[in-house]
Amino acid sequence: MSGDVVNLRQFRKAKQRADKEKQAEQNRLTFGRNKAEKTLTKTLNEKAERSLDQGRLEKPKDQD
Repeated sequence: MSGDVVNLRQFRKAKQRADKEKQAEQNRLTFGRNKAEKTLTKTLNEKAERSLDQGRLEKPKDQD
C-alpha cells in the first residue's frame, strides 16, 4: 500500500537542475550564434520582406 519513500530535497534539486538545463538549451539556441550566422539570418529576413512588399497590390487613395 505504501509507495517509495522520496527525499523531497533531492527531488527539488533534481527538478531545479532539469529546469536550468532546459533554460540553458534555449539560451544556446537563441544567443549562441556567431556574427556570420546572425548576419545571414538578418539578410534573408530583409530579402523575404522586400520580395513580399514587391508583390503587394495597393489600392488607389481615391477609392475607399
